[in-house]
Parts: sequence; C-alpha cells; structure tokens
Amino acid sequence: MSSISDHPLRYKLANELHARPFPSMKAPCSAAYVAIKQPEDAVSRDRAQDLAHLTALLDRHGAPHPQPGATHYYGQIGKYWLKWEQHTEFVTYTAFSDGVVARPFDPAEFDVFPSDWLENAPGQRMTSILLNIVPRPAEDVAVTGSLDEWFVSESLAASEVLDGAAIMAGDFRIDLNGHLRFAVFAGAQTGARRIGRIVQRLCEIETYKTMSMLGFARVRALQPGLNELDTKLTGLMGTMSDERASAEETLHDLLSISAELETLSARSSFRFGATGAYEALVDQRIAALREERFQGRQQFGEFMMRRYAPAMRTVHSAEARLEAMSSRSIRASNLLRTRVDVERSAQNQTLLESMDKRSDLQLRLQRTVEGLSVVAISYYAVSLVGYLLYPLTQATGMSKGMLTALATVPVVLLVWWLVRRLRKSVE
Repeated sequence: MSSISDHPLRYKLANELHARPFPSMKAPCSAAYVAIKQPEDAVSRDRAQDLAHLTALLDRHGAPHPQPGATHYYGQIGKYWLKWEQHTEFVTYTAFSDGVVARPFDPAEFDVFPSDWLENAPGQRMTSILLNIVPRPAEDVAVTGSLDEWFVSESLAASEVLDGAAIMAGDFRIDLNGHLRFAVFAGAQTGARRIGRIVQRLCEIETYKTMSMLGFARVRALQPGLNELDTKLTGLMGTMSDERASAEETLHDLLSISAELETLSARSSFRFGATGAYEALVDQRIAALREERFQGRQQFGEFMMRRYAPAMRTVHSAEARLEAMSSRSIRASNLLRTRVDVERSAQNQTLLESMDKRSDLQLRLQRTVEGLSVVAISYYAVSLVGYLLYPLTQATGMSKGMLTALATVPVVLLVWWLVRRLRKSVE
C-alpha cells in the first residue's frame, strides 16, 4: 500500500465522534444532573475555570484528572460514575450509581456535588435534575400509582419510548429541593446502553429547553423598548408626509432610531441564534425517542407543543419584528435622505441662478468700466500722438488743435479695437 501523509487533524476529528459515549446504566439506579452556565455579562467564557472546577471535584475523591484542554470526562468518584461535558455556553455534570434507592428522588443523592463546591462554581445553575430509574412493573397500574405519587398530574408527560423499551415521565416542575424530576421505567429486555441513552436524552431535553428559554426572557426585556421605538418610528414616518416639517431634523431622528435598532439587533443576535439552535435540538431529541402514548397521557412532544412552542414562536416573532423595524427605518431614512437631497438640489439651483444674475451684473459693470477705460486710454494716447504731430504745424500750416482733432478719431477707434481684441482673446 502506498504511503500518504495524513492531515494533522484527521485522527482528532475522527475520534471526536466517539469521544462522548452514552453512559451505561442498569435498573434500578439513580442519577443526579446539573448544568452550569457562566453569567451573561461575562466578557468571554473562561473554559479553564470550568476544567479547574471539575478538577477540584475529582481531587475530593482522589480521582484521576482529565487531559489538559479536555472538553469531556468520564470516570468514577466514590460510589458514583461521573460524566462531565463542556458545551459552547455551559458545562454539565451527571453522576449516577447502581442499586435500589430507598426513597425515590431523595435530595441526598445530590450530595455527590458538595454545597461548598457548588458555591464556588464559575457560573450559575441553569438546571438540576434527579432521575429515578427502576424496572418496569408487570402491571401498568403500578406505574400509574408511582406517577401519581411522584409528579404533578396537571403538567405530567409520560410515554413509552424506543418501541416500548421503557416508559419515561416528568412534570418539568422544580421541587422543594430545587431539582426537576424524571422517572424511567425500563423494560426487562432493555440494555444498559439503551437506558443510558434515554437518561442522556432526558437531560438534554431539559437543558436545551432551559437554554432556549433565555431567548424568551430576552424578548420580554426587549418588548417595552421595541414598542417605544415602534411608536416613534411610526410617528416619524407620518411626519415625512408633512411638508412643513424639517426634513433634516426628521432624518436625524430617524438615524438615531436606526442606530438604536441596530444596537438591539447586535446585542440579541447571538441569543436569538442560540435559541433557534437549542429549539431544534429539543425537537430532535424528542423525535429520536420515538414516543408512543401511555394510558392516554400527554407525551413529551405534546407538552412542548402546548407549553414550550408558544414561547419559541414569541422569540421568532420578536426577532422578525426587530428585523422588520430595522429594515423599515433604513427604507424611511433612504426616502427622507432623497427628499433632503432634492431640497438641497433646489437650493443649489436657486443659488446658481443668483450667481448667474450676479455674474451678468458683473459683466455689465465690466463692460461699462471697459468703455470708460477706452476713453481714458484714448485720452492719453491722443495726448501722446499730439506731441508727435506738433512739429508738423509749421509744415502743414495747421494749428495744434486741428492736428489733435484729426488724430482723435483714429486713435479712439484703434484703442477700442485693441481693447475688444484683448477681451475676446481672454474670453
């Protein structure tokens, strides 16, 4: 086989597809999950802090450290297995242990994450989950009894997933201990890796749902400002049709509104884009579970359609509104700028006409002065010619006055012709 040089990133890129395997979990077991996000006002996310925070947790249990610059980790800490993942905006910790839990959703299961360690986290908790994974009872009545005991029925979503491999349930409510609850009833034939995939997807659905709701919160904060700017923009566009209003002042106000809209758009573009991406991930994770109805209860997809989708439509509507307002302000500014240019052209035309009149007056004055200059030059020229002709008085018998009179007309005509020729050559 002929040798060929590999791209330096070939193996790294190929291994990235296998770097984050699903956890392997056997029923019965429990899991604790937390997602931490650095504050919105952080200038830039420091990934080294996330890695240092993970290392601090591992040191408490004497567990080996991840590789430098790692974005994922899987290892054992005490009786738990820990799965850590670093994402674009947040990091997640999943700790799970095998065995029967004496008390379902016992908050003590979250003690794997010490309180002082959580207080020193480089960010804020976006969501935390307690998961209870138990074998599926032979009778569905037992499942119904557990669901009625563990969850709020009004918002409970429960469905069979992966062709009947398990039943998953949750009410998406935060309990008194600050955690959400999800339950998985795994079938007898369901393998450990499949259970791990179900648990992983449940955590991802909740995390991506929460992250996408940040866009909804951003829209609520933007709504009063958008309403105010929309009112101003509509008023200014009405002012444009009033010929008595100053076009330049209206243009200045329009440009100010356009600048505010562009600033809002720039500050919100990332959050709106991230919201759309997270929404797509939520839909994909739910679709991958292949839900089937369980005892007539609402499915996760139906819950999202009724409770989650309206919030996402609000975000998309606000994004479209902001873009439409920005485009409208730009179009209005262009129209008003055209009007200002036309008015300035009219003013320039008036100014040019005034300059033409001044030039005409100046030309007339120049011609008047030119006539006077002919007279003045002729006067001095006749005097000089007279001095030249005075010696001829004795030869001709003419007086000096007669000779001067005879020379005046030719001299004046000659001076006039020379001045006119000079003016034509200049023009």
